[in-house]
Amino acid sequence: DAKGAVLDGRDIGTVICPDADYKFYITADIAIRASRRFKQLQSKGNAVIYEDVLQDLEKRDNRDKMRAVAPLKVAKNAIHIDTSDMNIDEVFAEMLSYVKAAPVQKV
Repeated sequence: DAKGAVLDGRDIGTVICPDADYKFYITADIAIRASRRFKQLQSKGNAVIYEDVLQDLEKRDNRDKMRAVAPLKVAKNAIHIDTSDMNIDEVFAEMLSYVKAAPVQKV
């Protein structure tokens, strides 16, 4: 009976849970991320401009990388997954394949 949690955030693997059994660093090309966010905002009825969404993401990334406390960075033992050409089901399957390939041994 396995127990655990899945957490998502820009400092989860480096600050919040540095001893987590599995760490994934999920990324995608900035233009693809902006397109996904643009479509998401549009689907919620928001009037948005793609270029504004792209600029906002670039500013957020830079701000998070440069902040003094818990800056955005890849955890040393994180598994990097570029989701640029993947849908959500493919990302989940990729992550699950790592967990199944190397299950954590509990003592």
